[in-house]
Amino acid sequence: MTELLKGKNAIIYGGGGGIGSGAARAFAREGAKVFLVGRGRERLDAVARDVASGGGSAEVAVVDALDERAVDEHVRGVASRAGSVDVSFNLITRGDVQGTPLVDMTTDDLLRAVVTGLRSSFITARAAARRMVDQGSGVILHLNSASGDGAMPGMGSTGPADAATESFMRYLAAELGPHGVRVCGIWTAGVAETLTREKLAGVAGEHAPRPEAAIEMIAGMAALRRAPRLADVAEVAAFLASDRAAGMTGTMTNVTCGLVLR
Repeated sequence: MTELLKGKNAIIYGGGGGIGSGAARAFAREGAKVFLVGRGRERLDAVARDVASGGGSAEVAVVDALDERAVDEHVRGVASRAGSVDVSFNLITRGDVQGTPLVDMTTDDLLRAVVTGLRSSFITARAAARRMVDQGSGVILHLNSASGDGAMPGMGSTGPADAATESFMRYLAAELGPHGVRVCGIWTAGVAETLTREKLAGVAGEHAPRPEAAIEMIAGMAALRRAPRLADVAEVAAFLASDRAAGMTGTMTNVTCGLVLR
């Protein structure tokens, strides 16, 4: 079968993280050259070695996705060396806070994920879009939990952060569409392999459940009676980045195993 992303160059911000590493492996397996971006070289190098061991091609760059100049310079460098920027996927950690009633939250805790998520999405998407418009093609991807279109107690800053980024991406899709550039997103939540004690504690604090308990809880609420797996998300991301999804833009693809039904 033809590789979905053969000959394409994909930048993945947060490429050393759980979903970032899964996307990198899937993109590389489908023929893309992946450019892994993050703030920690050790984790990025580990993913790059994993990609290479599978026969793929990966480059690593230590760049802060909140640093406009650094992101712009990196994208220019990728375009210069590789010839194009075909995919940009922002997966950096936003600093969500959950488990605290909104009336008890601090302003900083509420706004951190909103500002970090929107700022990083804007900076990375803008840098890529400028190249993609010149090329007449390209795909900008993003991911959130679908909380921006819902309302559930205890979700804290996640809903406002999701809504801000998703709204921005829809407007971006409207502006970039006439230039042949697509903007697509993925809804997912509770991806099993990424639910570590450290990650759960970072979001929910000392009251965070154990990973096993969290996965069981998600499975109990999902229509498919299981939590999303890393492969579920990565395979959909590869499809959205490919020409087989050429008719899709300005929309979200639901990869929640039915945790969200819409």
